[in-house]
Amino acid sequence: MNARNNDYDPSALVIDQIYPIPADKLPARTKALEELLIGHGLLTQEAIDRVTAAYEQEISPLLGAQVVAHAWSDPTFKEALLSDATEACRSLGIGGLQGEYMVAVENTATVHNVVVCTLCSCYPWPVLGLPPKWYKYPEYRAQIVMHPRLVLKQTFGLDLPPSVEIRVWDSSSEIRYFVLPQRPSGTEDLSESELIPLVRRELMIGVAR
Repeated sequence: MNARNNDYDPSALVIDQIYPIPADKLPARTKALEELLIGHGLLTQEAIDRVTAAYEQEISPLLGAQVVAHAWSDPTFKEALLSDATEACRSLGIGGLQGEYMVAVENTATVHNVVVCTLCSCYPWPVLGLPPKWYKYPEYRAQIVMHPRLVLKQTFGLDLPPSVEIRVWDSSSEIRYFVLPQRPSGTEDLSESELIPLVRRELMIGVAR
């Protein structure tokens, strides 16, 4: 899906204030849910530990940052990434569940890309880890498509000039998009490993620049 700019001025979305969940309540709720599922024989502690380890060690935005830094440093890999992101990531040992068919879209001086899933929360886990909570909110999913420029400005503080075209990409169970950000100016002398810390998850979703 590709949504262009819109001049309508809706009220701002304040993502952090939508559906607040007290942080001090999460550990107890998580533990209670685990005990319930284990008690009913639906899960084992070993399975929970394996999934937890996977998300802590194997599925992380750090992997996406490595992909981006490699693309910034290697024009051949960048071309391959934009042609077939799934295969290019696989060449770096990155892939798996929720990453069976990934597409990378490139930001330029005149084009800014942002990713959403309008139906639920489809998201390229192998490169971005788990989606942030606001990515799942109906408000984000609806408003970023209808009013991308204003949502980026009012909610995320990203004020893009009118000369920059905004493209909104709708991820699905078949295709999961992520953004290849522009390489920051003044980083020409940085090594690939030095570039990795510059790449944040928000850049790869497209809500930052």
